[in-house]
Amino acid sequence: MARMTRRIVLAAPIEGAPKRADFRLEETALPDALREGQALVRTLYASADPGTRSRLSAGASYAPPLKPGETIDGFCVGEVTESANPRFAPGDLVALGGGWAEHVLFSGRGYMQKIPHRRVPLSAWIGALGVPGMTAWFGLKRVAEMKPGARVLVTSAAGPVGATAGQVAKAWGAERVVGVAGGAEKCAWLRDVGFDAAIDYKAEADLGAALKAASPEGYDIVFDNVGPAMLDAAIPLTRMNARVVISGQVADYNTPAGAAPGLHTTRYFIANRLRMEGLVVFDDLRGFAEAQDALCALIESGAVQTREVRSAGLESLPNAFIGLFNGQDFGRRIAAIGAEP
Repeated sequence: MARMTRRIVLAAPIEGAPKRADFRLEETALPDALREGQALVRTLYASADPGTRSRLSAGASYAPPLKPGETIDGFCVGEVTESANPRFAPGDLVALGGGWAEHVLFSGRGYMQKIPHRRVPLSAWIGALGVPGMTAWFGLKRVAEMKPGARVLVTSAAGPVGATAGQVAKAWGAERVVGVAGGAEKCAWLRDVGFDAAIDYKAEADLGAALKAASPEGYDIVFDNVGPAMLDAAIPLTRMNARVVISGQVADYNTPAGAAPGLHTTRYFIANRLRMEGLVVFDDLRGFAEAQDALCALIESGAVQTREVRSAGLESLPNAFIGLFNGQDFGRRIAAIGAEP
């Protein structure tokens, strides 16, 4: 009898905000034997990521769109149960881009890293020590070229990337870190974890004025996870030679192609000699181990704090993903799939 596992697939290309009917739970067969280079991983934790939304509609972003019937993207922590790959052995704990599935068949190519220790919870390896944390780290280090004394603005600051970026900036000697988030609870948490100021954009009639009041001398770095509507308020407040990091566009992921707002404040790029640059963090993969070790030390010391919203079971992932776009509880969305070894 064939060995079976379960996964969640795209039912049809999504239009607008995601809904439960866009996803389908199905059974699929596991191979009887592994080919050379492959490894079979039992999923322990899986994440719901806002960036996945860009692959669930027609038209490519930085990665091609998923087709109906393909497994939904997501990062996982798992245990290797079988291996025909010399880099991994049964019992190894790994982090990988395996998607929403109870078992992942790693092909031997792509992202899968061995987890070197358990000094922090395993789920951190797809959170602060995973792609969100590495995006924050290399966005500040490589793209923004951050120096001590910088004034830093972070949008969607209560999300996993933004929260990590703001706290790392403070740990690296930023003079002032301001976060923008939606809601009083998020803003209170940002202040609790060390942001110098937090702005509730939902409560501000004039966001630009609020940003200026939070840092009257302006900003050397704008770390943006939202999109042009937020950038238009921030760019006029940049200082000479400021850097704008484009990490995500959560405000526009559900917007049809061609309907997203444009950027209107480009004249400041000339006057202030701005540089704006996007990043895909896998460009920095060779630096992950060193960065993860340093960031893990910041977590252990309490300089960087994390927040998770946990759910139980593979079936919980669609609702966790939908919640990313409707203002539900904030934090890294993690589903517990299997028991830890």
